[in-house]
Amino acid sequence: MSPAAALEPAALEPAEKLSPTAEPRGTTGIDRRPRLASRLAGAVTTVVVVGFSVIAAYSAIQATPVGPVTAGYGIAAALGILAIQLFHFSRPGARLDSTTSRVLLGVTAVLAYVPVLTFGVPWLSMPAFVAAGGLLTLRPRLAWPLFALVAVSVAWLYTRYESSFLGNTYTTVGTVYYGLVLFLLARLVRMVSELHRARTELARHAVAEQRLAFARDLHDLLGISLSEIALKGELASRLMRKSAERTKAELAEITATAQRTLADVRAVSHGYRELSLERESRTAETLLAASDIAVKVHLDQPDLPVQARTLLAKVLREGVTNVLRYSDVEHCEIDVRQQDGAVSLDIVNDGVTAGDLPPESGKLLTRLPDEVKALGGRVSIGTAADGRFRLHVELPVVTAPETTVDDVGRQSRAESKWVHRMLPAVFGLMGLGVVIHLLLITTEAWEVALVTGSVLGLLVLQFSYFDRPTTRLRSAQSYAMLFVQACLVYLPLLPLQHHWVSVPSLLIGNALLVMPPAAGWPFFVLNVVLYGWAQGVGTLGLFYAVFFTAATVMSSLVVFGLLWLVRLVAELDSTRRRLAETAVAEERLRFARDLHDLLGMSLSAIALKSELTARVLPIDEARAAEELREVLGLTRQALSDVRSVASGYRELSLDSESRTARSVLAAADVRVRMEMLDDELPGPVRTVLAVVLREGVTNVLRHSRVESCEIALRRTDSGVALDIVNDGVESSCPAAPEPPARPQPHQPAPRDTSPGSGIGNLSHRVADLGGELTAGVEPDGRFRLRAAVPV
Repeated sequence: MSPAAALEPAALEPAEKLSPTAEPRGTTGIDRRPRLASRLAGAVTTVVVVGFSVIAAYSAIQATPVGPVTAGYGIAAALGILAIQLFHFSRPGARLDSTTSRVLLGVTAVLAYVPVLTFGVPWLSMPAFVAAGGLLTLRPRLAWPLFALVAVSVAWLYTRYESSFLGNTYTTVGTVYYGLVLFLLARLVRMVSELHRARTELARHAVAEQRLAFARDLHDLLGISLSEIALKGELASRLMRKSAERTKAELAEITATAQRTLADVRAVSHGYRELSLERESRTAETLLAASDIAVKVHLDQPDLPVQARTLLAKVLREGVTNVLRYSDVEHCEIDVRQQDGAVSLDIVNDGVTAGDLPPESGKLLTRLPDEVKALGGRVSIGTAADGRFRLHVELPVVTAPETTVDDVGRQSRAESKWVHRMLPAVFGLMGLGVVIHLLLITTEAWEVALVTGSVLGLLVLQFSYFDRPTTRLRSAQSYAMLFVQACLVYLPLLPLQHHWVSVPSLLIGNALLVMPPAAGWPFFVLNVVLYGWAQGVGTLGLFYAVFFTAATVMSSLVVFGLLWLVRLVAELDSTRRRLAETAVAEERLRFARDLHDLLGMSLSAIALKSELTARVLPIDEARAAEELREVLGLTRQALSDVRSVASGYRELSLDSESRTARSVLAAADVRVRMEMLDDELPGPVRTVLAVVLREGVTNVLRHSRVESCEIALRRTDSGVALDIVNDGVESSCPAAPEPPARPQPHQPAPRDTSPGSGIGNLSHRVADLGGELTAGVEPDGRFRLRAAVPV
């Protein structure tokens, strides 16, 4: 068989032909940019589809003696297939399960099969689009039978025009290969887009779950206490005219409950900030050693989810606190281990028994099982067989947000694994195509054996090393593997000479992943030119040199695209989990700030007014009754705030806060001068200014020397400014924080780093709106808190 006959148009589709030529900007950094990753995936797919369509159509028209009209008919059919594949099946936003997709699949089948009557065997490359479209559009139980039917139909049609067994096998293998590649590239492009969308949804689910936890804690710690204050306030109101002593007793309990609840607010606010397990273990070891307790710590801390890490740190802190309460403890062991998909914390000591635990410890131990169960873990507390007291907590090493992954996210991850399993089939077909290509040229046994051996070596190296997502690409070992691949590709050229064929696309595609872009792309060009020259110049002529060059470019980019995108999907899946954790952590910090800001003033005012009521009761019963009504009103407001914090942080009323501020300050014998705007402000601005007003008045109430306070909300050139000025805090005022810098376009707003600092929290809230919070003593000795916000 002559070389020309061996490479007739039906065989002019060597497996190497199938990869894109669009030059991405390298791999460094792109893996971390999902939007740019989507563009790269689209570019790879576009080049494959366009290149395959153009080469197939040109080969068919060039090999068939037809006139201009018939040639135009072939070009129109090829353009139709190209448009459907490129603008519908390969478009991430297209609904592939729709009637439109099925209709377009039918149109593709017509355009792929009808021209066979005119162009014959050279057109048999086109049914690969039907095979790929079926996999994208239909359910698996229909798609795979259709895929097999396309392959069988191509083989049958080939026998109608040619009798060459090897040519038939080559064409059929090419159809299966191209169909899988077109499907995989289109599917991976969609997966990148789906994962990019799904991670946002995942974070939203994670935040929703976290808010449920907020609601539970608020109900347990604050709701009951505030309800108790409301009940005792009603009781005190009824007792006021009957028994002054009993009324004072109830007021004293209200004051104590309000103060205790305020402490709970600060504790919850601080507790919702992420704790460091490593830091807590070091602190525990120091405290136990300082108490003459022999301590042994084993910390096997894996990369734990933030919820598990924080809970274990909290348990460690409280467990060690309990140990320190007992003088009989001489030895304590702290053990954190990870095994079998779980992490455990054990605190064992020799001086505490279950019956010795004080009430405050019982409160913690009663709450522990619920908190651990919420993360899917278990807890045991009691005396072990050796007589020592053991606190054991075990948690699964799974991020809580994973249990809320939406269907799209689960499907994307499953498809990522499934696609990765298909890579050996795709690359195996590529190698099989090379061997068949050689058999079309020569039947010399030693040549066939040499090519087959080198191809098998390339495939084994590909499957065992480069296809693994965990392989470190930028390493000395990867460069060594590239060198081995280069030897397997090019060394057979010496004995085979003009019969040399190989799979340089595996080498070139892997090199684009391993090498820096500055070296990878020159390597790409060098090898493409070398292979095209070796295959065409001096043997088959310029036309085949161009053909093999284009085929190598496409197949190399297919290798690069498939491997890179599979690794990218795995990385994006990991990124989704990290983002979900970040979203939860951010929500926890936001909750901590809002809990402190919203409830701090209310609880302080309740405590202040209940004390004031008790003082004025013997003197002015009417005023005492009025103050008690204020206490009840503040309690109802606090209960409302508890609900608002847990359910989404509703907007606060600036007018209501100003009236409350005036009333509270007047009750504390502080002269108030207030100037407010009648203008309607945006909701976020109104809410932040209301919180600033609350915190500012709370700070005023903390200082007994304050006699007068001015509150003014005025328009400025760029927005509005709220000023709270008082005259009694020259030396006792809280230290003013450094004014936060305005957040830059790509710079997050500063975060609170001092738990429980109301002024510090406010600076972040104001900065989030692009404003500025300042606090300090003015030259006249007065303390000014100013919040300027653009509107």
